[in-house]
Amino acid sequence: MNSYQYAIQLLHDVSTDKGFLASANDISNYRRIWARDGVICGLAALLDGDKKLVATCKATLQTLADHQHYLGNIPSNVFYDEPKTILSFGGLAGRVDTIPWFIIGLCNYAHFTGDIDFAKAHLEHINRGLNLMEAWEFNHNHLMYVPRSGNWADEYITEGYILYDQLLRLWALRCFDKLFPNEVIHRKANRIQQKVTENYRKHKIKNDPYHPKAFSRMRKKDYWVASFNPSGYQKQYDAFANSLALFLDIDSEGFENELIAYSETLRKSLALKLLPAFWPPIKEGDIEWSMLENNRKYEFRNVPYEFHNGGTWQMVNGFYGLGLLVHNKVNEAKDVLTQIDLLNEKESWSFYENFNTETSEPTGVPHCAWSAAGAVILGQSLQGKKLLS
Repeated sequence: MNSYQYAIQLLHDVSTDKGFLASANDISNYRRIWARDGVICGLAALLDGDKKLVATCKATLQTLADHQHYLGNIPSNVFYDEPKTILSFGGLAGRVDTIPWFIIGLCNYAHFTGDIDFAKAHLEHINRGLNLMEAWEFNHNHLMYVPRSGNWADEYITEGYILYDQLLRLWALRCFDKLFPNEVIHRKANRIQQKVTENYRKHKIKNDPYHPKAFSRMRKKDYWVASFNPSGYQKQYDAFANSLALFLDIDSEGFENELIAYSETLRKSLALKLLPAFWPPIKEGDIEWSMLENNRKYEFRNVPYEFHNGGTWQMVNGFYGLGLLVHNKVNEAKDVLTQIDLLNEKESWSFYENFNTETSEPTGVPHCAWSAAGAVILGQSLQGKKLLS
């Protein structure tokens, strides 16, 4: 089999009648239906078109909808331990990104399959999620306030107006507006996009910055910074967020050229030739080290160059490849896919969750479904297929 076939086989291996599991291995809590993992696997399934995998995508979405909190939260994961069903909405903090991933997955499912009735049947679930995300703005100024540990980087230090979550919400609103055109939703998406483009990089803006004092002190970067909160900016390079910024094409001032140049220089400077999750890594002695070291329930995984602290994730790089394609960087996207496949191939196609960026050694869980999904999504996108965005 070739690399693509191995990836599709792993997605089959994690397919159940309730949805996609996070890993084919019975490790920790990965034998569960996870919102973000399941939807990302679902997007891969929709692009590929395999009937069984598409059905598993639908099952994933139904599982998440069935267990939505009455306030609108989508579970972080659902564990079927017969006869019990165990839900988690987060660990040390609730998860914010599960709602937009659910909406993105649902809208893309309806778009690819033509099953608009399935989306219509879940309009109440979508609207509850949209309303809760608006409530999470707190000050009704178009950006959600996200708690530390409130998204996929659940043991990292970002907190507040995290760029990644704003962009996921924007993507969800765009998808919903394309499926069910709505002027209110359309205007909201535009306002969020405006807030993002004005506040996450140093430039001259027409309106007042969200945080004038912090913005005045921020130095120019060739990328969108990770987050800001009342105490100021967190200026790390967030590869997932910057990939989404490229994919959603949020900028109209040519900044994407600077961002791609920075990203490609960083990627090619590292041994794995892929982007690290966050950069630079936080090290002992840095001002953020104590915060990072204590943000965990159990073992410490964010040693420098691993996990979210500078580790390399194939899934994240799959989305980076999508961003490159939006800007016609086809050769670069092909190279990213080649490097993803090389990592997925390690130890007889073990599809590790992530890798140590310094040593190139695998870390995290093997047979991780979204490591396969990242390769499938980028591979299909290189063939001309496009996600709803």
